[in-house]
Order: sequence, then C-alpha cells, then structure tokens
Amino acid sequence: MITLTGLWRSVRTLLAASPAPTPPFDPYYLRQVLTAEYIRGQGLEIGALHKPLPVSPGTVVKYVDRYDVAGLRAHYPELAAEPLVPIDIIDNGERLETIADGSQDFVIANHFLEHTQNPIGTLRRLLQVLKRGGLLYLAVPDKRGTFDQKRPLTLWDHLDHDDVHGPQASRESHFREWVQLVDNVTGKAVEPKVAELMQKDYSIHFHVWTHDSFIEFLHEVRLKKQLPMTLQAVLFNRHLSETITILKRT
Repeated sequence: MITLTGLWRSVRTLLAASPAPTPPFDPYYLRQVLTAEYIRGQGLEIGALHKPLPVSPGTVVKYVDRYDVAGLRAHYPELAAEPLVPIDIIDNGERLETIADGSQDFVIANHFLEHTQNPIGTLRRLLQVLKRGGLLYLAVPDKRGTFDQKRPLTLWDHLDHDDVHGPQASRESHFREWVQLVDNVTGKAVEPKVAELMQKDYSIHFHVWTHDSFIEFLHEVRLKKQLPMTLQAVLFNRHLSETITILKRT
C-alpha cells in the first residue's frame, strides 16, 4: 500500500517555506502555493469559469470549456455578474477530443472531476494529453463542507461500473439524488425538475467524496486501472473544503 507520510512531509515543508499570507486570509492561497511549486510551461485549465488558477509568470494557459462565454452565461445565469475567462478551446473536458496525446506540460481541473459522469475515464484522458512527467492539478470538494452534505459517498463499485459499462445507466439517478438532496425538492415536483435538468444537461455534481475517500479513490484507480500516475502532493484546504492533489504522468 502507498504511504502518504512522505507526501505530507513535503507539503508541510513547502508551506513552511512559503511567505505567510497577510490578513484578511485568502482562501485560495493554498492553491497558489502548490501552483507556484509545480505548474510550469504550457497547458490547459478546464472549466475555470470566473475563478481561473493564478500561475507563475511565463506560464501559458489555454482555457477549455464545453461552451463559449455566451453559452456559459446562458447555462449558468447565477454567474451573470461574474467576469468569465475567455475560452480558447471549446471541447468536452471529459474527452478532450481536440487535444493531441502527450502535448501538455500540465492540466488544471479545479472542481471539475465531480462534474464528470465517468471520473475514471476522465482521469485516463487527462493523463493521456500530458507529456511524460507532466502534471495534473486537481481540486475536488469535500462534501462535508458543501451543499453535498446530505448525499452518500460515491463508492468504488459504482465508479468502476460507470467506467466499464458507461455512465448512462446511472445518469438519471444522479440527477434525482441532486434534486432531492441538494435542491431539496419533494413530492410530485421531483420528476419534472429531474427532467428539466437532464434536458438542459445541467452540470451537477455527479459524484461525491470526502478528503479520505478521494485519496482512496486515486489509489484504487492507480492500482486497479493501472493508470500511469504517481501522487506528488496532497493537501486539504479547509478554507474551501477541498482536497488538492498533484498527479504526475509516468
């Protein structure tokens, strides 16, 4: 079994060597610490919307999303007042069909993996577009500090089934769970709301993790699916209730 002791030690050292934030504390500060240490060269950020990850000078980022800015504003009316990043590449972030294999130094995917219908397949594809030694920067919400609190954890068998057989069989159940446990819709209003979100293909959280269960998921993916990756760093950012990991393509 892979031990995280060394990884925790390296992250503690990194944080100790970084300049301390000045009040008021920026909840995104810990993201920036890891970015400054690991993200270099030319790569992609998927689904940045209004919160792109700041990167070091000289780093080149192209922004990927499934819609252009106008389409994103239509899909997310709640972001009407927010400035959205310009979209360089219109593509499905789960498949990245327009991106060549082995072409990127890094891929950034903050609060993206939980929106994917097949997280294992998505990880497989994100690793494929990286160069050998390239880095995948992931931040995934911990359900305990989000609107997913009432939802059950997504278990390995479910994720494996979605990868092997495709996610269509479980898609409707995810929307129903979302409507009932996140939107808190009850009774006869449930099914119309489920149908509305499915027709719109609204980007819900299809899958739910805690910090520990997400790290376990990464171990399972590496060992059982033989994905070419090693875990370089892991950090729980309690200010945003998220787990940040840096994965290296081997």
